[in-house]
Amino acid sequence: MNDRTTNPFALAEHHQASPGGALAQSVQSREVAETQALYLMAAMNPRDPVKAMDRILNACTRPTLAEKSTYEYSRGGSDVTGPSIRLAETISQEWGNFESGFREVGRGVEPDGVGYSDVLAYAIDLQTRATKRISFRVRHWRDTKKGGYALRDERDIYELVANLASRRVRNCILSIIPGDVVEAALSQCGLTLRTKVDTSAEAIARMVDAFAQLGVSKAQIEKRIQRRLDSIQPGQIVQLRRIYTSLQDDMSRPEDWFEPIETAGAPQPKQPEGKPAPRAAAQHQQQERAPEQRVAPKDLPDAGAPEPEEQRPAAKQSGPATVSGISETQERLLAQRAKDAGYDTAALLAKFGSIDLSNLSSVMRALKAELDAQANA
Repeated sequence: MNDRTTNPFALAEHHQASPGGALAQSVQSREVAETQALYLMAAMNPRDPVKAMDRILNACTRPTLAEKSTYEYSRGGSDVTGPSIRLAETISQEWGNFESGFREVGRGVEPDGVGYSDVLAYAIDLQTRATKRISFRVRHWRDTKKGGYALRDERDIYELVANLASRRVRNCILSIIPGDVVEAALSQCGLTLRTKVDTSAEAIARMVDAFAQLGVSKAQIEKRIQRRLDSIQPGQIVQLRRIYTSLQDDMSRPEDWFEPIETAGAPQPKQPEGKPAPRAAAQHQQQERAPEQRVAPKDLPDAGAPEPEEQRPAAKQSGPATVSGISETQERLLAQRAKDAGYDTAALLAKFGSIDLSNLSSVMRALKAELDAQANA
């Protein structure tokens, strides 16, 4: 009889690992070796903060990075700004001895049959060993105005996970990088934009086309900046670029920044005081003549009697549905998206009615939702 207590730390020596366990141990050992190598290289090549800061500031002198360096959105009646995902990635790369990213650690199915992914976003300073991790769950579901639908295609699932994970990765990076480094990078990007803003007609035209793809018209931009585009100031271009970055990163929506432009018909002429409008006057005269007229039975209408205005077809009161009040670029984009969704001009107008600046954004979103639904059907 053995009277010795079994050593719990020696259990692994008495049990032979299964093939699956051996494979898992091999993968784990490789990951541990790679992590140890990263820490070892960071210790052998320590970061020089002065040179790292110079690299970051030099990168922020590039206009292409400076244009996408900040995002902006409205919350509680005030504008909120901050470093964008692209700027956070650039800072971490130039800071050195830094690793960040995300990984999908698992998948499952919820009780309603919709799948989900468990994701881990992380950032690690290999030199100081400071680590930040954020775990979250991504539901494989896409919401639309008509409800929503589950995602089945792997590409759609990856794009959804990557889009939501990139914001968490940015938060992880900014929680480890010193705050004064981020503020200096933002300051340099602002200086680059102010000194290298292109206010030429070609640059403004490119900006208008870029906003048109998001459903924002030239008239809406001019209404926001309270001036014509040919007299726009460099600071206003900087602000519009921040708004564009916010729209691209899905931080806000066009209606958060731009007011809809009303496309009403021609103004009605003013009537002299005391004189009723023509339609009201006609109704008044008809009421005065009513006692003198004979009303034909409903089953036997009088062919010689004039057709009442209220019984005339709707087509005689209002013109046919049209596309009006939008730019050529917006009309071209609308026609292309309608064609992709399987609509010709007649079918498009039959479904949505007249299309102008007041409902262009909603029509474009509805067509995109139909395209997504067709792609996942």
